[in-house]
Amino acid sequence: MSHRSTVVFSDLDGTLLDARSYTFEAALPGLERLRRAKVPLVICTSKSRAEIEFWRKGLNNHHPYILESGGGIVVPEGYFAPEAVESIPVCKERIGRDILLVLGTPYSELRRALCELRDEGFPVRGVGDMDAREFAELTGLPLEQSRLAKQRAFDEPFTFDGSEARLDELVSSIAVKGLRFSRGRLYHITGNNDKGQAVRILTQLYRSKLGDLFTIGLGDSPLDFPMFESVERAVLVQNASGRHDACPDLPGLWRVDGIGPAGWTRAILMLVP
Repeated sequence: MSHRSTVVFSDLDGTLLDARSYTFEAALPGLERLRRAKVPLVICTSKSRAEIEFWRKGLNNHHPYILESGGGIVVPEGYFAPEAVESIPVCKERIGRDILLVLGTPYSELRRALCELRDEGFPVRGVGDMDAREFAELTGLPLEQSRLAKQRAFDEPFTFDGSEARLDELVSSIAVKGLRFSRGRLYHITGNNDKGQAVRILTQLYRSKLGDLFTIGLGDSPLDFPMFESVERAVLVQNASGRHDACPDLPGLWRVDGIGPAGWTRAILMLVP
């Protein structure tokens, strides 16, 4: 039987990071298991590039990552063969020595759409309408993290102060504009991209490098469901309230006990020898 390499795709907030304290201490045993087994940990989150770079330093992570709900993929220079990266049929930009694979709609277009929605009478307020302090109060992020979170490229998180019926109308209006609505801790408006598409692209690149793969995806919210559909083993950890978010019954889905990073570590220790 041939050896299969493992690649782990992981959400941050509420999964690898505690939803309230934004720490990853409970994930340390799992992180050590991945390090010893030489298993790549690919961050896959709605966070901005600036936020992810902050956490990559803390995690000592040097692997590719997926930003802003699949709006882009950042690949470190030389990580994959140049011809493999070039074969991906998307726009590519240089960010220092890294390569950004562009999958999402530019932030300026998302902001324009949100302003149009407000003009149509929807009570919406985006991250771009808030200063760093207000966004920190809304999310519980430390102020410096809030400043990093506001550096958006492909995803506008927003609040909505209306009824469920009105929310249905909002979702329809977003779709008419050719954009996508998603719901995590906040609402999000994005282009025609999601975590799943980005995971599939990176899986293709990893296969070109490592051969046969076993892919694991870990998350805690509906924003992670597209990722779950694109991996072999999907892991849903308990959210901050101690419950599992409602998730479609997907083949290979595990609902693991443990809130956020505690559940994350439990799953990693079970799945990675």
